[in-house]
Amino acid sequence: MILEIPKNAETILHILEKAGYEAYVVGGCVRDSILGRSPDDWDITTSAKPEQVKALFHRTVDTGLQHGTVTVLMEKEGYEVTTYRVDGEYEDGRHPKEVTFTASLEEDLKRRDFTINAMAMDCRGILADPFGGQEDLKNGVIRAVGDPAERFDEDPLRILRALRFASVLGFAVEEGTAKALHAQRQLLKCISAERIYKEFCKTLLGRDAAKILREYFDVWCVVIPELTPLDGFVQNNPHHDFDVLEHTLRTVKAAAKLADDAGLAPKDKLDLEMTMLFHDIGKPEVYFEDGDGIGHFYGHESVSSDICRRILQRLKADGETIRRVDLLVKQHGIEWKDDRRFLKRRMQRFGVENCRMMLMIRTADLSGQHEKSEEGGLPHWRSQLCRIEEGVD
Repeated sequence: MILEIPKNAETILHILEKAGYEAYVVGGCVRDSILGRSPDDWDITTSAKPEQVKALFHRTVDTGLQHGTVTVLMEKEGYEVTTYRVDGEYEDGRHPKEVTFTASLEEDLKRRDFTINAMAMDCRGILADPFGGQEDLKNGVIRAVGDPAERFDEDPLRILRALRFASVLGFAVEEGTAKALHAQRQLLKCISAERIYKEFCKTLLGRDAAKILREYFDVWCVVIPELTPLDGFVQNNPHHDFDVLEHTLRTVKAAAKLADDAGLAPKDKLDLEMTMLFHDIGKPEVYFEDGDGIGHFYGHESVSSDICRRILQRLKADGETIRRVDLLVKQHGIEWKDDRRFLKRRMQRFGVENCRMMLMIRTADLSGQHEKSEEGGLPHWRSQLCRIEEGVD
């Protein structure tokens, strides 16, 4: 197997090898290349010490010398070059207290999180894969390197990284790794909100977001405890076949498909899915039954928007996302009419793009109410969505 390594990265490998050192591209770039995806960046690992790397290249940046990392600048592009290392004890749940440089590539790969990220390849196409990452890629498996409990103890964010990779790649988490992440999910309370939010967003944008949210709901409830009451909350309403959680996850899945079919930008798709995840989060707080035993949720839109806003603020989401998702959650239940003047007034009030999103939200909401989602007026909402997309004269 020969990866199409960028010219500048390949030049760095050649220079290091010519000087007598081992050098490989490593981690995510190898994984993505094997999968036929375009890597975001190309990281390099080498037997050369940081000072030896700096001596070989004219322009470098001391990115993290204490951890063995030097950024080599080649034609305005930066490539992180890190010395083989063995990590010491992790004191802050993120960084090792100290690192020890090693001459062994396998020792370096052993410290990495998952087998699919623990592969390296040199410029001749020789693959170093001591933990079976290529086989796990073939089989669609997320498996921790070594003892998963140790990997999650070192950095608990790896729990969410496992779920993010499973969602994005459509993979399954290996049984032992899944058992450990369930058991150690409380460690996520030690992770910063910014890091959690980043993984949360990437997971939502994955192809299997709803599936991963469902299978690992107990894990997500550690970082978003407001979701907990949705599980098993029966709605006792003829408009709903499912409990609040099942309805919510079905709408997330429907929203993702609508976004993909409409060719929405990733940010819009994220806002749409996030809205669906939180749109009914206030239902348990406002639930009451009438004399016939029918459940009602009057005012849940406003309560849901308040809860959603608190969650996003706590997770350090950007202000634009908070404002938009808050608006969409608050307005998700408003009535729409298939009338030209009505639609024009709505567009003047909320803007064309928000109206488009609101109708997609309404469509997703209806699709999650019954087993037969095409019933209950769904085609009617789709026709309005088409009119918004085509423009109202």
